[in-house]
Amino acid sequence: MSVTHAPPPPVADAPARAAAQQTIWRLAAAAFGHPTPELHQAFASGSFHDAFSTAWRAVTGRDWPRPEDAVIADFATLEAGYICAFLHGQGGKPVAPLLAGDYEPLLAGHSRPVFMLNISAFYRHFGLRAATEDEGRADEPDHLASMLEFMAVLSHLEAQTLARSGDATPLRRAQRDFLRRYLEPLLHALATRLRTGRLDVPLDPTLARLVADLHARAEAEAATLEARVGPYYDSDQAVRSGGGPRTQARTVDQDLWS
Repeated sequence: MSVTHAPPPPVADAPARAAAQQTIWRLAAAAFGHPTPELHQAFASGSFHDAFSTAWRAVTGRDWPRPEDAVIADFATLEAGYICAFLHGQGGKPVAPLLAGDYEPLLAGHSRPVFMLNISAFYRHFGLRAATEDEGRADEPDHLASMLEFMAVLSHLEAQTLARSGDATPLRRAQRDFLRRYLEPLLHALATRLRTGRLDVPLDPTLARLVADLHARAEAEAATLEARVGPYYDSDQAVRSGGGPRTQARTVDQDLWS
């Protein structure tokens, strides 16, 4: 009997690993934007799974499991499940909002406007701003898709830096901080809500699997980054422990990532 083993993931400092992690974040961002017929076709044909699994294997050394009954029958059902889970569920409230600011624990004592300013400060530091969609509505900076796109940009910059033998430490610190403060807590909240909530319309199995697996990936990536560049310091937790919530927006530490 022959035994096969999955190839090991790229070494930690390989540009290929950062590029593969970029693909994971980018494809996930596309999946959690409002569904389109093209997304449904990518799910149905298996092309989304194949591309995501290739990147997943490059980072983790394992294939991304294909969910059972992975394809919702038609686009209308895919969209209805997305709306029920993330936009307007039972009683008009989503089971699991995609906006981080909709989760009181994630605000960490800040007002919603201050929380949004703090997320936007990350984007501005790297020369980014919320995109304007076709209908002219600015994307919410705390939307899961926006946050995943930001992580894709940071991974892309890391890959470029490593390819020219540069120092990727500042970019890794930024990824660590954004993961620990914003993205990982949001994915945890989403996964918890989807496990415990009741959906009147089923969520596409690929999206459901993505929520759970992305949370685990975000946790693992944050731990990897902390091992490389040091632990994350939760200034919000420090302020709460010292007494009283913050009332002013904190700004991005320019020296930390420059």
